Amino acid sequence: MTATRVRLRALQGEPLRDQRLRDTVVAAAEALAERTGVRVLELSTDAASLTAVLETNRIAAIGFAAELRRVTSMWYATRHPGEELWGHAEDHDDGFASDREAH
Repeated sequence: MTATRVRLRALQGEPLRDQRLRDTVVAAAEALAERTGVRVLELSTDAASLTAVLETNRIAAIGFAAELRRVTSMWYATRHPGEELWGHAEDHDDGFASDREAH
């Protein structure tokens, strides 16, 4: 099996600077990996992002990142109404985010 690196990065600010929030996001990633059977080879964070190296293919890794973003965004929104953990890229008429916004 191949190793694939995925990253979730906040579009604004440094939300993971808060240690408790960072620990919660890491725990969510570990729990998701356990539930889905995906092996985490490496997990690292900085003030604005989480990076995971997963023992899986690219498509499964993207799905993992999308699900992690979804569950952590929902959790964050219940505790911080009106705020977003990862941010939201603006949609354009063509339905695609520009390179600058697609983080």
